[in-house]
Amino acid sequence: MKTIISHSPEETIKVAARIAEQLGESDLVALVGELGAGKTMFVKGLARGLGIKDYSYVNSPSFVILKEYRGSKDLFHFDVYRLDQKSFCDTLDYEKYFYGRGITVVEWADKIRDVLPEEYLEVTIRYNKNEDRILEFKPAGKRYERIIENLTARTWNL
Repeated sequence: MKTIISHSPEETIKVAARIAEQLGESDLVALVGELGAGKTMFVKGLARGLGIKDYSYVNSPSFVILKEYRGSKDLFHFDVYRLDQKSFCDTLDYEKYFYGRGITVVEWADKIRDVLPEEYLEVTIRYNKNEDRILEFKPAGKRYERIIENLTARTWNL
């Protein structure tokens, strides 16, 4: 596990963009954190790192559950806040995204943990007393361990 403190939304975007540059086909990022913690801001950064043109317009798919963005690598953005695991599985053909040709990110991933792939990168985002964001990276699998090992302050030019 690795922990990084982000002092601004811009820093969160830069960290996520650097991670996105290392992601490949069928990779999954599982986001965990309370409302307003910065999960969607992190997704904006992933979109930026994947070459999605208008990444600043990325927003939470709370009511539609899934949004797809096209870039140098496609991004599939789920928000399962309003669903339980059974509803999620019954509503969507999620496996075509989890094991497909793009990068998948799931907000509120802890609600569907049992259906996540065996390997993924979990990112927990929470506040600290200064209103900074604490980003905790928990890799599940060797590939994600390597991505996190390479993550230092130098990687995003802070």
